[in-house]
Amino acid sequence: MLVTFEPGQPSRCTHLDAIKPVTPSAPGCGDCLSIGMVWVHLRICMTCGHAGCCDRSRNRHARAHHERSGHPVVRSIEPGETWGWCYLDDQLLPPAKQTHPSTPPGSGTPDKGKKTCSP
Repeated sequence: MLVTFEPGQPSRCTHLDAIKPVTPSAPGCGDCLSIGMVWVHLRICMTCGHAGCCDRSRNRHARAHHERSGHPVVRSIEPGETWGWCYLDDQLLPPAKQTHPSTPPGSGTPDKGKKTCSP
């Protein structure tokens, strides 16, 4: 599955050139899967496709990937969420339009009460 991200509205982020169409490296947080751990939410690196867990997860693998690689921008790959985050600028990046993956209408549980959070 190819994941894309097109930021909306002008942003103070200066790292948008790092965003590329990417394919997730794993069906979940690859690092958590390899050690038998669970995660809270998933983020995808928009430079290389590394799938990692969010900052609310115990291991914070998405942030650890950024710190190792220097790749600045991640995007949420949770159903119904399409926002991005730049670690270097500490900046939320709202989407310009609906991008994939997302939950198709009528499939699954509505995302009531779900909040956009930092990575």
